[in-house]
Amino acid sequence: MRCSPLILFLLCAAGATCATSPAPQLVRPLDGAGQLVLVTVADWQADTGILRRFERIDGRWSAVAEPYAVTVGRNGTAWGLGLQQPQIDGPQKHEGDGKAPAGVFAIGIAFGSPPAIDSGLRYRAMDASDWCIDVSGSPYYNRIVSTGDVGEDAVKGSTEPMRRDIHLDGDPLYRKGFIIGHNSGNSPGRGSCIFAHLWRGPGVPTAGCTAMPEPDMDALLAWLDADKHPLFVLLPEPEHRRLLESWQLPELNP
Repeated sequence: MRCSPLILFLLCAAGATCATSPAPQLVRPLDGAGQLVLVTVADWQADTGILRRFERIDGRWSAVAEPYAVTVGRNGTAWGLGLQQPQIDGPQKHEGDGKAPAGVFAIGIAFGSPPAIDSGLRYRAMDASDWCIDVSGSPYYNRIVSTGDVGEDAVKGSTEPMRRDIHLDGDPLYRKGFIIGHNSGNSPGRGSCIFAHLWRGPGVPTAGCTAMPEPDMDALLAWLDADKHPLFVLLPEPEHRRLLESWQLPELNP
């Protein structure tokens, strides 16, 4: 069976063994997806948003469950490197800017501290040796690595231990979450380690991820199914309206 470039990329994001390469940039970036996680924010500066779930049924997006509040980057959002064609109008995502990447992204593996979770995504239980590298000059930039494989020196300077509860005084943010496939080509300085994870509380923004309460995360993880090639979309509401037809996005209030 021959797979489309999008399906091959989604397999890599889900954990298949693949050479690192940028995501294919598509005119209609939702093609091939059966599940959609859509986060909308009021504008580029907003640090809170609404998450909606959709499933493709008979070629149409159908809403699943009720929308709920999430938080995003403390400095709002900016165009990231995803499956969409480059968008030149609007801010662009860079490392350390405190912005959540906007665009269309593959959903990768789930991760966390429990030994197992209920999810249709492949799951990796993290330990104290696992880090996501946010150092732009590192050969492991924007990758999760284990010090057992790469050595302690390779993670020096990184601010992203995957077991924050161990390294950062019990911080629970990464107890459960999943990878959002921003900057899959690992372009230096374009942003790294973008996840959906637990929040600190209502209205408390992130460094660039999307955060939510644990019960909502549990329901989302249980619903997500890697076999349905789920995608994550984050857009300011004006961009959602502009791209509604060309990207074949679901309506916010159908």
